[in-house]
Amino acid sequence: MSINGPQLSGLVSGVVPPLTYAAHKGQAGRIGIMGGSLEYTGAPYFAAMTALRIGADLTHIFCHRDAAVPLKSYSPELIVHPLLDANDPMTEMEEWLPRLHALVLGPGLGRRPQTFATLGHVIEAAKDRQLLLIIDADALFYLNENYDTLQGYANAILTPNKVEFARLYRAIMKGEMKAEQVAPEHVQQVAKKLGVTIACKGNIDVIASGDTLVTCDIPGSPRRCGGQGDVLSGAAAVLHYWAFGTAAATSEKPVYPPAVVAAWGACALTRRAAALAFSQRGRGTLTTDMLLCISQAFSSLFLQSKAK
Repeated sequence: MSINGPQLSGLVSGVVPPLTYAAHKGQAGRIGIMGGSLEYTGAPYFAAMTALRIGADLTHIFCHRDAAVPLKSYSPELIVHPLLDANDPMTEMEEWLPRLHALVLGPGLGRRPQTFATLGHVIEAAKDRQLLLIIDADALFYLNENYDTLQGYANAILTPNKVEFARLYRAIMKGEMKAEQVAPEHVQQVAKKLGVTIACKGNIDVIASGDTLVTCDIPGSPRRCGGQGDVLSGAAAVLHYWAFGTAAATSEKPVYPPAVVAAWGACALTRRAAALAFSQRGRGTLTTDMLLCISQAFSSLFLQSKAK
């Protein structure tokens, strides 16, 4: 079945919960981000703030102690847990995981052995709870040697760029692959092999899940500043929660799997926000500029919800 961009925008619009005065804090999404280290504090911030700007109610960042003060200083909106380099990080993580609707793994996480060991435990604990997962950045690097930890977990969305995808392809498919060789059929092969949804970022984004394959070519920005992938991962987490809940609440079979709708929506939103920011800032566009355009991008793509 062929479906175009406006139709996909309509599908995303259909999962956006209406604004209502009867709602309570947390209903629209409690999103976790596992990331943030001494070197990288911007990545989890971009993911968390995007989630909030889209409409999530709460964001929790689980980070290293060195990242906690900068993250707290960036915004009072963030709930920051400096526990990843604690002696027993899983004790507190186990306490918070049941309270989350979706969890982003990887932004600014770093690749220290202790961190990767904790990441493996978090993935297993999240799977036990059927938690919705977004796998990005350093968590994708972890999967190169540990991809079996996600085998068959349909609640996961992977968001690699072409370089990250080429690494995954070599690890999973045991074949040669360079970033410039990545094609839609390769993305679908890996998605099928792992049993997950993959949104491969590029000049045209490719989203694959099982036999489903869609692309997103909404105009974006020629400015390739760091942090745009973190915007996408934060958006994907919220949209995945909304799409999953909408699909579960209806007896009708969805046109596309909820993860595909969420991934396409995140790709489209990131591209539109980048285009809007670039129209204002040009060559000097930064991801912080994109954050200011999230609300406008969301409304222009998926319609503005009305209070009732």
